[in-house]
Amino acid sequence: MAGLDFEKPITDLEKKIQELQSFTADKKIDLSAEVRRLQEKLESLKRDIYSNLTPWQKVQLARHPQRPYTLDYVASMMTDFVELHGDRLFSDDKALVGGLARIDDRKVVIIGHQKGRDYKEKIKRNFGMAHPEGYRKALRLMRLAADFGLPVVIFIDTAGAYCDTASEERGQAQAIALNLREMIAIPAPMVAVIIGEGGSGGALGIGIADRVCVLENAYYSVISPEGCAAILWKDSTKAPEAAEALKLTAQDLLKMGLIDQIVPEPLGGAHRDPQKTADTIKNIVLQDLKDLTSLKPEELLKARYKKFRDMGVIAPPAG
Repeated sequence: MAGLDFEKPITDLEKKIQELQSFTADKKIDLSAEVRRLQEKLESLKRDIYSNLTPWQKVQLARHPQRPYTLDYVASMMTDFVELHGDRLFSDDKALVGGLARIDDRKVVIIGHQKGRDYKEKIKRNFGMAHPEGYRKALRLMRLAADFGLPVVIFIDTAGAYCDTASEERGQAQAIALNLREMIAIPAPMVAVIIGEGGSGGALGIGIADRVCVLENAYYSVISPEGCAAILWKDSTKAPEAAEALKLTAQDLLKMGLIDQIVPEPLGGAHRDPQKTADTIKNIVLQDLKDLTSLKPEELLKARYKKFRDMGVIAPPAG
């Protein structure tokens, strides 16, 4: 498994353990005690490194090329998925997928950004950066959910909305702004989970939900660390400092009241045990949907409106 720079001590030790195990098998020599000692050291090293990650290191984990994407979670935690295509105005955006599915016996509408694994799929999915038609498709599916009384489950994983000339010509800013306005009033329970990158308006364009959860090593930010560094310091290599200043980690977001819950990940990140991560997300989503579907539509919308109106409000000093 490919490792990040800060994971080098872990990958080196894993390689050493594998070499010892292979040597034991080839030479018929019992080195199980040494292997066990190294495995214990490995677990200790993992706990030490992953419990003390900097914000920039968490950004790197959120971008890990083997991290599960939306369709991976759909396959792991849902059944009967039927993908729906197109915005009925221009085309079908492959960077943002959606459709009908079941989570256990609960029918849902699923929407999410989708990145690519290899070069060909990255190009097809535009690296998970949606065009205006992607956000219009998402809104179409949310309205469909409301029409049929279905809850909406949203997976967010994008560096940001695509901002080329063609996207601007087709109304990128207007499409996202429309989603922000309309999602406040969609009379359907909505749960959003940030599974990797939560970048800027590209994330927020499908992020106005009753419950917003962030995976432990994911991030949610108004701008990427590199973009922030380029603006503030005129130097994108200052990204680690920008990540610290942006307060973009799940832990910072929860402390500021911008999200509702942190979703635990396996030690080392979601890619270390994708099925366990999917099971954790599934349990949280099902509980949230159970709570939300017990509310009347007017109660749901009132609570959602208040949730987002309260963000950024600073109480006046006492006295």
